[in-house]
Amino acid sequence: MAPLRLRIEGRTFRDTKNREVTLRGINVAGDSKLPTSPDLPSNKPDHFYEGDDVSFVGRPFSIDEAHIHFTRLKRWGYTLLRYVFTWEAIEHAGPGKYDEDWIQHTIKVLRLAKDYGFYVFIDPHQDVWSRFTGGSGAPMWTIYAVGLNPRAFPSTEAAWVHNTYPNPAEYPKMIWATNYTRLACQVIFTMFFAGKDFVPKAIIDGKNIQDYLQDHFVAACRHLALRVREAGDLEKEVVIGWESMNEPNRGLVGLQDISIIPSEQKLQKGPSPTAWQAILLGSGRSCEMDTWEFGGLGPYKSGTTLVDPKGEMAWLPVDYDDTKYGWKRDPGWRLGECVWAQHGLWDPSNDTLLKKDYFAKDPESDRRIDYEYFTNKWFMQYYRKHREAITSIYPDAILFCQPPVLEVPPSLKDTKDDDPNMVFSPHFYDGVTLMMKKWNRYWNVDVFGLLRGRYLSPVFAIKVGETAIRNCFRDQLSAIRREGTDYMGNHPCVFTEIGIPYDMDDKYAYKTGDYSSQSSAMDANHFALEGCGANGYSLWVYSTMNNHEWGDLWNGEDLSIFSIDDKLLPLTPSPIDSKSASASTASVDRSSPSYSESRSNNNSPVSPRDLKQTLSTPSLSLLRSNTPADIGSNPGYRAAEAYVRPSPIATVGSVLSYGFDLRNCIFTLALECEDGASEDAPTEIFLPEYHFPRDNVSVEVSSGSWTISVDHVDDGMIQRLRWWHDGGKQSLTVQGVKRRQGMSLGQEEEAQGYLEQCRQSGCTVM
Repeated sequence: MAPLRLRIEGRTFRDTKNREVTLRGINVAGDSKLPTSPDLPSNKPDHFYEGDDVSFVGRPFSIDEAHIHFTRLKRWGYTLLRYVFTWEAIEHAGPGKYDEDWIQHTIKVLRLAKDYGFYVFIDPHQDVWSRFTGGSGAPMWTIYAVGLNPRAFPSTEAAWVHNTYPNPAEYPKMIWATNYTRLACQVIFTMFFAGKDFVPKAIIDGKNIQDYLQDHFVAACRHLALRVREAGDLEKEVVIGWESMNEPNRGLVGLQDISIIPSEQKLQKGPSPTAWQAILLGSGRSCEMDTWEFGGLGPYKSGTTLVDPKGEMAWLPVDYDDTKYGWKRDPGWRLGECVWAQHGLWDPSNDTLLKKDYFAKDPESDRRIDYEYFTNKWFMQYYRKHREAITSIYPDAILFCQPPVLEVPPSLKDTKDDDPNMVFSPHFYDGVTLMMKKWNRYWNVDVFGLLRGRYLSPVFAIKVGETAIRNCFRDQLSAIRREGTDYMGNHPCVFTEIGIPYDMDDKYAYKTGDYSSQSSAMDANHFALEGCGANGYSLWVYSTMNNHEWGDLWNGEDLSIFSIDDKLLPLTPSPIDSKSASASTASVDRSSPSYSESRSNNNSPVSPRDLKQTLSTPSLSLLRSNTPADIGSNPGYRAAEAYVRPSPIATVGSVLSYGFDLRNCIFTLALECEDGASEDAPTEIFLPEYHFPRDNVSVEVSSGSWTISVDHVDDGMIQRLRWWHDGGKQSLTVQGVKRRQGMSLGQEEEAQGYLEQCRQSGCTVM
């Protein structure tokens, strides 16, 4: 059997030549949350409740379009794809009914990803459980399985769903995330992770709902893994790992008093019920509750409101046809009644709360539950089940373990769960920028430090000035990585989600083409990633149909690095000729210690055929949507200069540090190795042509020789610096071209600039 193309050695990734691999990744794609048939973005209500009869074939993109997207991502320097799929995509028709057409489409896309040389790990994605609870992930039948009626969610506010919101354009930004603390998600996640302990009467097909849901979800993931292996040419070559679950949540488990908002609930927006009020609303009772807005220092109470379901219940009615999906519900689990009333939490006859601390202790051990306890017991029970399913197909699979977001990781160090093939895969977002939709250069907050109790007062967590903010991001990511090592053991750390909102300042950039705020925010996040010691990341997100009006077409989010309403960063289309290359890839001072001869022998000119093909693809031509003119007539480069940035690809020995100073366009790398680089295995670095055109770049190295060339690698074009250096500690500095961040150029200027690049490279246009 062929060796793994990527393997883990301690806390690093290694390639087949034993070089350290730095994973520079992107989530592909945000579109995968939504079905293709019907084509149903979250702002459309049509056919929404026909959830059994959908198809995700064509996600993340069609086979014909895949070459465009993979070529683009390859040219931007990405080496890793976090491949997003949902449980709904594979098992939407009913329990155990798998969509083999979608699976075969997925295999075809993965084969193309292999041709382009990407590493891929598979992400079973969910946000607040399902599209039908305001997010993405699970199929509709799971909502009915837990006894809930999704058609009643709007009136009971069991979930805020964009598709059913009266005016989708006014759907409050980021309110979807508050669904984790509303009835539907609280019920479902409690059942999924801890149903046997807290919902013992919820029996379906002879299983507790916990096992019923987990077994189906894990079986679907295993079935996909099996089909990928049966494909015969993907195992170990492109699919290098499997993630456990996106952003797991505890539901109600561990709430000490359901009649109050817990102190650890940091996100509140809009009407914000306590768990007890959510239960009452779900049974048709009206409730007056606090309303909240999100300010610079977090959520603040803005008033009160009365929510009145007018007697409509979020639970399935007694006359619901429970035979539709073929399961048999235990008679002890009655429809038409709140499941918590059936377990004695409250008395519906007089609306009295009887057990406000029902979820406070573990029924098995009587121990007090906090989030750390939940993670170590119930999350790990699930993780082991998922791990066993995947390793039954791939015994040496790399497993990306994602504990609950920003919570203390599970205590796995030096236990049997301390798997050498495990990766710690946390998430991080700058919450202030994400919620406020504004890049504040003046202050930000050390959120992770606050969560870990490192400040006597929240005021001490405020960081003032852009330099302090950037350092704060880096320090937060470093602390998250170190915490993973302390609790989980010596494993690689890959931040599998991090990103910025593009619709800042009331979409100012879309009206002007000025993306300077987005560029600063994106650069600050990458500064943190590069400086925190992590082994890689996958940026959230690449969405193929993002537009200025509706963003990522999902819940008003707008985080995609690509938009059909924006221009793409101009890139040199093909290798420069040898005459130009000789001047740009070697130090001109032959007496300098950093001098080295260029070893590039790539003399390929730009051919008329290549030029015609390049100009005719959407990578350089602008696809336009029906976006209104006031936010679509001034396209910009979408801060691409901040995310299209240099990075180590494969490093001989070990990376000590690396980083890119965007403002001054300087890339630095420090490494250490026992033996120098060999002829066939140099240190390789991605150098984007936009920042580092070969006719205007300088390189200083501590030893050895180097070359810069634009190469056709794995069906994609990338510019690489290859460095043959000595052993010991070595350093490299590359100076490129300083450019203004967030710039806005006219489309005509872009075309002229591109043609000028062609003239400089000696190409002839026929």
